[in-house]
Amino acid sequence: MLRVTVVGAAGYIGGELLRLLLGHPEVEVVGAVSSRFPGKRIDGVHPNLRSVTDLTFCSAEDAPESDAVFLALPHRVAMTQIEHWRSRAGVVLDLTGDFRLYDTEVFRRYYGEEHLAPKLLDDFVPGLPELYRERLRTADLISVPGCMATAAVLALHPLVAHDLIDLERGAQVDAKTGSSGSGATAGPANLHAERSGAMRVFAPTRHRHEAEIAQHLGLPTAMTATGVEAVRGAQTLCHATLRPGVDTKAVRRAFRECYAAEPFVRVVAHQRGIYRYPDPKILLGSNFCDVGFALDEDTRRLSAIGALDNLVKGGAGNAVQSLNVRMGLPETLGLTFPGLHPL
Repeated sequence: MLRVTVVGAAGYIGGELLRLLLGHPEVEVVGAVSSRFPGKRIDGVHPNLRSVTDLTFCSAEDAPESDAVFLALPHRVAMTQIEHWRSRAGVVLDLTGDFRLYDTEVFRRYYGEEHLAPKLLDDFVPGLPELYRERLRTADLISVPGCMATAAVLALHPLVAHDLIDLERGAQVDAKTGSSGSGATAGPANLHAERSGAMRVFAPTRHRHEAEIAQHLGLPTAMTATGVEAVRGAQTLCHATLRPGVDTKAVRRAFRECYAAEPFVRVVAHQRGIYRYPDPKILLGSNFCDVGFALDEDTRRLSAIGALDNLVKGGAGNAVQSLNVRMGLPETLGLTFPGLHPL
């Protein structure tokens, strides 16, 4: 059994990590670190875990040594604690934005401050198995991408890999996300009275996931982000221009070939029906990312679509999937829940 610790275990991502790891047949959760609730029972904060565990939250000082530690901390905090957690675990999986970008100048531009552990940036492997599986097999430092970045990268990857779009024109990503993406300690903008019924553009330019998409794909990217009334779920609509001569068959073939063997990416290519395009509603609780596309061959305008649960494939699930790869376990272990419908 792998001994694992979750740091930041009282947050939404932390709770999702606990849900997945407590049901994982090869994992024992030995620590759940919270600076707010040390000594309190986990199910007092995460009521869905009632009767699942008798664990209580502990402080960072009391966390036991582990085979792996998951950092579900606020952005800019993980880089101040990384050396401590490296000394406590063989593998560190960071779910913050602190080690997602390799270029310190890009980090400063998007996060507004200098990086505090720049020498470690090149040592982190992105926790996105679909693109980095072989590197993850030997990685001791893993950085899980952002939720909207994951959806956009998986939607655009087949087009870039098969050289089907005009790279110079880049991509424009229109992302929508539910309120849980703001975390359990979000401010007044995420009160129900303010969020209900709203479609709030909170990042019309320069969202930090924009830099991640560009880094993973080598594709100039502009991104907008809008908060919608849903609690869970993220959807990205990615606009690009096809190269001359590329048709629907070529695009469909690229998606099929890229994801034919991927356990958690599903290509949605239906001609009719309510869910003929990727929709996060049917993915809630699951580790799937659905991808699809629509195009106008006359204008060469293509829209690639990605959808996922921002807390699972966009966060905790991707981290557990990466752990499975790193530890030589079946990649789908503990992650086979298919989502609910209707919801």
